[in-house]
Amino acid sequence: MGFRFHGEMCRKLSGRPFGHCGGVLKAFSNDGVEMSNKKKPMVVLTRKLPDPVETRMRELFDARLNIDDHRMSQPEIIAALKEADVLVPCITDVIDAAVIEQAGPNLKLIANFGNGVDNIDVAAAARRGITVTNTPNVLTEDTADMTLALLLSVPRRLVEGANVINELHGQWPGRSPTWMLGRRIWGKRLGIVGMGRIGTAVARRAKAFGLSIHYHNRKRVSPQVEEELEATYWDSLDQMLARMDIISVNCPSTPATFHLLSARHIALMQPTAYLVNTASGQIIDENALIDLIEEGRLAGAGLDVFEHEPAVNPRLLALAEKGKVVLLPHMGSATIEGRIDMGDKVIINIRAFVDGHRPPDRVLPNRV
Repeated sequence: MGFRFHGEMCRKLSGRPFGHCGGVLKAFSNDGVEMSNKKKPMVVLTRKLPDPVETRMRELFDARLNIDDHRMSQPEIIAALKEADVLVPCITDVIDAAVIEQAGPNLKLIANFGNGVDNIDVAAAARRGITVTNTPNVLTEDTADMTLALLLSVPRRLVEGANVINELHGQWPGRSPTWMLGRRIWGKRLGIVGMGRIGTAVARRAKAFGLSIHYHNRKRVSPQVEEELEATYWDSLDQMLARMDIISVNCPSTPATFHLLSARHIALMQPTAYLVNTASGQIIDENALIDLIEEGRLAGAGLDVFEHEPAVNPRLLALAEKGKVVLLPHMGSATIEGRIDMGDKVIINIRAFVDGHRPPDRVLPNRV
């Protein structure tokens, strides 16, 4: 089915044609000002959200839902923003300066459904007097779980093993002492790039699996955390990369971290090492990573994110066929509980803003 944002969906929600089914907010500052009590803000959702979240949004706002979960193009988003007061995009929606400049005068809040905001030109939004918010702190444990899943699946060849059973319809040849051998996890050295909330949660899980914890971060974590995790801090990223058995990328995606793991950096890793990325595809030079794996200079990788997402490099797909990489479709935070928690955050930010308060998860241009 096609996307039913205009017309039909609006009539379902309000009984009126698109363009006449919601109110307009009063003038806003970046901190928000109280809206009229008589009219609800028009809130545009670019993708389908969990039912409990959409139900609550319809109760509170003049919510324009994407019931078919069609991925909106930039022209469609621009058209929707001609009358919208609030936009709720997802991290796959590119809300750049061109989109923001063509938004209608009522748009005063972009409440991102996601932790990262690298899909939004926050500076351009600020110039238009538009506030941007995100959904931090609710994805930590789910993303850490997925990081450990990838960390285990690549060295232990879990996906390869599952594929054997599926492809042979259960008629596998039986256990052999030299068949499907992977690499032991226990006792290996894990280097974490980015020891924030997610990196720390990964470290706690990895420690329980018997890995020794090492990390590189802009700032050293507290002595208490280091003691709890028995973690070793590396001021030099180069030196840590050269000595680890597994590298986990858990730092945020910012202009400063673009290709933080460049061709030169990845080449420092041992040929028996593995790389796991659940943070952002932009942090790794993907072509350089592929080159090293193809050349046998790196053992493999587990990736939940890609440099040109949602497109996946065909060379990665070829490596997956050979069991050298495990590829997931950016599902690190994809749990029912996590998505509902994210939706709750979005609603809290919108309500705070339209009630005249500073949203708790406001993102400032100089913090991106």
